[in-house]
Amino acid sequence: MFYRASLQVAAALASLSVLAGCGLLSDSSSETDQQISVGTTSSPSTLDPAAAWDGSWELMRNVFQTLVSFPTGSTSPEPDAAEECRFTDATSMAYRCTLNSGLKFSNGEKIDAEAVKYSIDRIVKIKVKGGPAGLLGSLDRVETKGDDTVIFHLSKADATFPFILATPAMSIVPPSEYPADSIRDDGKVTGSGPYILDAYEPGNKAELSKNPGYKGFADRKNTAVTIRYFEDSEPMVAALKDKEIDATYRGLTAEEVIGLEDNKSDNNGLQIVETVGADIRFLVFNPKDPAAGNPAVRKAIAQIVNRDALVAKVYQGTAEPLYSMVPKGIAGHATSFFDSFGDPDTAKAEAILTDAGITEPVEMTFWYTTDRYGSSTAPEFAELKRQLEASGLFRITLKSAPWKTFQEGFTKGDYPVFGRGWFPDFPDPDNFIAPFVGKDSVTGTPYLTDEITDELLPSSRKESDRGAVSQQFKRAQEILVKDVRLLPLWQGKLYVAAGEDIGGGERALDPQTVMQMWELYRKTSW
Repeated sequence: MFYRASLQVAAALASLSVLAGCGLLSDSSSETDQQISVGTTSSPSTLDPAAAWDGSWELMRNVFQTLVSFPTGSTSPEPDAAEECRFTDATSMAYRCTLNSGLKFSNGEKIDAEAVKYSIDRIVKIKVKGGPAGLLGSLDRVETKGDDTVIFHLSKADATFPFILATPAMSIVPPSEYPADSIRDDGKVTGSGPYILDAYEPGNKAELSKNPGYKGFADRKNTAVTIRYFEDSEPMVAALKDKEIDATYRGLTAEEVIGLEDNKSDNNGLQIVETVGADIRFLVFNPKDPAAGNPAVRKAIAQIVNRDALVAKVYQGTAEPLYSMVPKGIAGHATSFFDSFGDPDTAKAEAILTDAGITEPVEMTFWYTTDRYGSSTAPEFAELKRQLEASGLFRITLKSAPWKTFQEGFTKGDYPVFGRGWFPDFPDPDNFIAPFVGKDSVTGTPYLTDEITDELLPSSRKESDRGAVSQQFKRAQEILVKDVRLLPLWQGKLYVAAGEDIGGGERALDPQTVMQMWELYRKTSW
């Protein structure tokens, strides 16, 4: 995506190393008439790409097409629905795509330049709060030439634009079935991706079958996929052990990962695969809240939180402490929060509050979601509460809600402090800073910081060599540390657990860590 300097990271994200067993790395079967079932704790919040800037991408990558995408093993966007895409000027302000011929939506309608323009324009027009319109900040207008040519005119230089077009949010949809000014909400999908969505039961399952009219890079090694959605990882792992599902993705707790690794003989031949993760977790402070809006309170929390204890107690080695919004392995990574606050220190936190005239314990409410980031989220927030209250400086009330309710709450500004996770749109430092600043922050809480939005980001986006932008992002992180509007907590690893008869896992994750379901298959021989 936007990271020529992060090719090693992209390669790491696209590669998997087996921790136990060997079945996920075996050659594919010649038999392709087969069905696969995958479990996850991350269910879609929407089926409309114009509203999706979250885990909904998991499903969308498999049922829609984008102009450019990430074929298995690629580290930068390559043509998908497009035959060719390229910048036409030296300033990275005009991006032209020529469509492949003969493309059709699953309803039989032709995919042409107007459909592409319509799909992008409606994202901007609908502008769902916290939605993907925030990715299109550099887009000025979309122009069509004939049936097969689309030109994206940018308002400012943006070398990351091709990577944005590769996100599932930029999926192409038929104008006849997707309203220009509102989100489609009939529970159906019409796309041109590798699969057709045959049936969808929110929070339960999605039934996918091979799209017979698909023309694209995906080499489908199965004929159908059922995605099962679980509220909790325990029944998901039980379903895997009972062979009710073939693989799991997202949501395994640290205990479950370790249990699967340590008890191979008792797990019915199950295997677990680890991939280097760029997903992060962090706290968001609402500046409109009396307590969270006080910089002294935020800095005191930053001074107390013990990340080492958090990841040791809750994640048991399946995550590592994070001291900047840009994770380790991405160009521009720093340890800014550690450099400023050092080790956890209650005395220093008390001094920060006292200097601000705060002498009584600060009462605050922390919110988290119950069904987005896995079953470890509740223990994580319990540990944060324990640490803060052990200092004697805070009294924390914990509240939680399912993702849909949680998302509505934080976008309305209802929560004083809340936890968010971020799975990168692409592994570039831009994607760990830009989404969280500006008036349209994906956190739903506007964060106006002129130096970042008006100077550092525009400067970095002129540079196609993404390894040359580290200084801009290190400076951006210094600003984030000074404000403490966002508090990074940890950086995770991703795990896939699967039956011994399932292959293709080593190829199933793209550089966005989105599951490419078409890579999974059932082996017929050993």
